[in-house]
Amino acid sequence: MREVLSQQLQFLGYEVAVAKNGMEAVAMALSEHPDIILMDILMPKMDGREAVSRIRGNPEIRQIPVLAVTGWASSASRKEYLASGFDDYIAKPFTHKELQSAVAKLLRASGDKSDTGEFLGGNRDEPKVS
Repeated sequence: MREVLSQQLQFLGYEVAVAKNGMEAVAMALSEHPDIILMDILMPKMDGREAVSRIRGNPEIRQIPVLAVTGWASSASRKEYLASGFDDYIAKPFTHKELQSAVAKLLRASGDKSDTGEFLGGNRDEPKVS
């Protein structure tokens, strides 16, 4: 799934960096300062909820929008994700258009005026996605 998501984002024009687990995601957020982070809920070493909690607890990176990527889609789970620190979520399986819309929405809400971004990595002139 990680590779497919990465390819979809690259096709949309985003610069992408990929973390293999929650601990790596938090470390990459600190080192790369991405414009947005896409985070699976179920990851090895540290799940998405714990990782987003650590991101929100760090003043250096707490403002980065985080989109939960999950197979659990219900109104109750949406409330739970938002309450745990995610800015929004997208449920698997999702279409290319749904992914593009969810990412663009969070980038706009965070003040990024471009339609492209980088997920974990790169400079602020060209948005990044993780």
